[in-house]
Amino acid sequence: MRCAKAHPFVRKILLNLEDRFRNLNFALHKPETTETVKSVPISRGVRGPFFVAFCFVAFALPLVLNDSVLAQTAPKLPARKSPNTQKEFQEGELALRSGDLDRAERQFRQVLALDPKSAGAYADLGVIYMRRKQWDQAISFLKKAERLAPKIAGIRLNLGLAYYRQSMYATATPLFEAVVKEQPDSSQARYLLGLCYFFTNRWVEATDTLERLWGEQSLNLMYLYVLDIAAHKAGRSDLDQRAFQRMSEIGRDTPEFHLLIGKAHVNNDEYDDAIAEFEKAARGNATLPFLHYHLGIAYMHKQNYEAAANEFRQDISVEPDVPYNYDRLGLLYALQQNDAEAEKNFRHAIALDPRIPSSHFGLAKIYLRQKNYSAALTALDAAERLAPHDYNIHAVRGQALQQSGQREKAAAEFAVYTRMLNAAREKREKEMSGEVLNPELMSTPD
Repeated sequence: MRCAKAHPFVRKILLNLEDRFRNLNFALHKPETTETVKSVPISRGVRGPFFVAFCFVAFALPLVLNDSVLAQTAPKLPARKSPNTQKEFQEGELALRSGDLDRAERQFRQVLALDPKSAGAYADLGVIYMRRKQWDQAISFLKKAERLAPKIAGIRLNLGLAYYRQSMYATATPLFEAVVKEQPDSSQARYLLGLCYFFTNRWVEATDTLERLWGEQSLNLMYLYVLDIAAHKAGRSDLDQRAFQRMSEIGRDTPEFHLLIGKAHVNNDEYDDAIAEFEKAARGNATLPFLHYHLGIAYMHKQNYEAAANEFRQDISVEPDVPYNYDRLGLLYALQQNDAEAEKNFRHAIALDPRIPSSHFGLAKIYLRQKNYSAALTALDAAERLAPHDYNIHAVRGQALQQSGQREKAAAEFAVYTRMLNAAREKREKEMSGEVLNPELMSTPD
């Protein structure tokens, strides 16, 4: 790619992502591991030193994280195991390292039965539940470990990861800040802290934090992509240009760079150009994670639903545990009034990640068509908890209440829908007229 000529165009479409960040899903392969916490990717399809994929989700949803940053073992704690727990603890660690989570859990629970103050057992149980993506249980065990061993930074790092994996970036931030303060050389904690600042619109802090990783990450395409956007938002034109220049130099004709540019075209509503870029990426690496997902999204925008479905299925063959392909297949089947297949795919997506509002919303619309109003309202409640600012939920809830004879409640929901819709329109009109700057550009560090 000819960087000098392409720069203005690429800059325009990359920064057009500005208003869409909360509609994106962030897939992340961890930075290098630290001595305190050993981490390895879980997702089999994530390859390369550090890969970030932004995936468009549905109807103005909040950011949902689906990454591969997941601690594999708990941090090493000072030896305090009594002789009668040493054997169980060692067997638990061996089982955890081999991936036998059930056996590891049994061993660590035996340790706690003998030694209720074993911080290491609580920390390892937290890791087990992190791997299972059972976040509430993981956090509970990690907090117990932290209370028993408050000086161990690795426990806070794992606790931050548990919140991070749930898109709770503001909650994760102070935990990562503490780890970075205690271990300034922890590149993993610093990277995650920078990303937390990034996703909470703290552009100056994101830029400062991520810039310090330049020496070890400046050959990392996606690190440069995030840093470029953060620097632009923070008004750091020097770093903005430097990051983009390096990104263009190392990207060149790589499949990852074509994927990145293709996604930018999608966000700029240039679907033919996007498909062309994705096809270039596929010629270089047909199993690139999320490539076929994004091709499917482009075909959906072109209303080529058969091609879109084929791409989502192909992405499933590469990444069978990524929920968003099933979510989009559910939507495609719903559009075809194939409720059985739509429900099956929405439920599969939710089983993989219960924090996908669009799948709950899709189920609600299916149940509404089937006049199963109770199930529809339950699904809408789940969607609203995950996407409280989405006015479409109130419109569909109003329909469910009205059709079930609850007219007063329905009228209240329709009123909320109208108020939220008008507010969204007014806000957008003011932003476009220049009366109010985009809130992301107005953000200042806390």
